[in-house]
Amino acid sequence: MIHTDETTQEAIKTLEGLISILEDGKLGYTDAAEHVENPAIKTDFLEYARERALFIVELQNQINKLGKSTDNSGGGPLGALHRAWIDIKSAFTGGDTEAIINACITGEEAAVEKYKKALEENHLEHDQVYIVSKQLNSIQNTLSQIKMRAS
Repeated sequence: MIHTDETTQEAIKTLEGLISILEDGKLGYTDAAEHVENPAIKTDFLEYARERALFIVELQNQINKLGKSTDNSGGGPLGALHRAWIDIKSAFTGGDTEAIINACITGEEAAVEKYKKALEENHLEHDQVYIVSKQLNSIQNTLSQIKMRAS
């Protein structure tokens, strides 16, 4: 891809959108871990939150390579478009493990859609496509694991 200011801005915007949903997921899983009783599920949720934090750092590094500081990243207007995890709060109030798991599934499905869209838009460079694809694969694996818990 030829680097122009416009393509760089599109790539940054795409990566920031992914960071927003990752931030939501990190917070969602942290909250979920606090509200489930099952120690194994709690451990899984904390691991998923930690993984999301690592994914955020990977994407921030890519944004930095494009020449933009990421000090205040993760809360821009793009993030406001897709706050699927916010709905999880209501599921937590009852401490119902099944409701919490279902809310996590909804959040992960939203993340998968956002990742697929980011790849389809074709604004990313080869290295970024590799990282986003790898993260998408991991998120899809997490979604499968959570769905197995729900059944």
